[in-house]
Amino acid sequence: MQTVALIDYGSGNLRSAEKALVRAADGRSKIVVSHDPEAVARADRVVLPGVGAFKACMDALAARPGLVEAMTEAVRTRGAPFLGVCVGMQLLASRGLEFGVTPGLDWIGGEVRRLQSDDPAAKIPHMGWNALRGVTSQPLVAPLSDPRQTVYFTHSFAFFPNDDKDVAAWVDHGGCFPAAVARANVAGVQFHPEKSQASGLSLLARFLEWRP
Repeated sequence: MQTVALIDYGSGNLRSAEKALVRAADGRSKIVVSHDPEAVARADRVVLPGVGAFKACMDALAARPGLVEAMTEAVRTRGAPFLGVCVGMQLLASRGLEFGVTPGLDWIGGEVRRLQSDDPAAKIPHMGWNALRGVTSQPLVAPLSDPRQTVYFTHSFAFFPNDDKDVAAWVDHGGCFPAAVARANVAGVQFHPEKSQASGLSLLARFLEWRP
């Protein structure tokens, strides 16, 4: 049975992410909540949750000795599939601009910056259900091209990759911004699968079977 490391660095959505992954796995994968470098380094898949500010999350991740190195070993060296959720996706960036400039993991070049809305009716933070736009054939998000497949967002900042080829889906909230990114075995979603009901559980199930 494959092991999925759900990274524990104090994120507020850790438990809801764990419950959703366990449900999506349906007994076919072992979900391990851990910040132990050895467990993470040997995991078959890695999920990084996250809510809150980029700087606080990056600082908390870096404060766990050996954890970033273990994630890098699993994902970048061995090629284990990776999914970042919300701020967990944002941490893939080169840097975040929330509360100053904070270096990110730099697994996908780009930066995290505050949302700017051209529509006075589109409030920031962006909170609520949206259908996605410009969905690519990337296996995790491709089924979300169906406008009936809405997902749940809650955030004020978004990740803008340097190369639009790294964007797997977009969302429009007073202006378009990336809703999902993907490069090789690394993927991230700005929305919360664990709060997105059937659409989110289906995405997590696809991640557990994904063979990039």
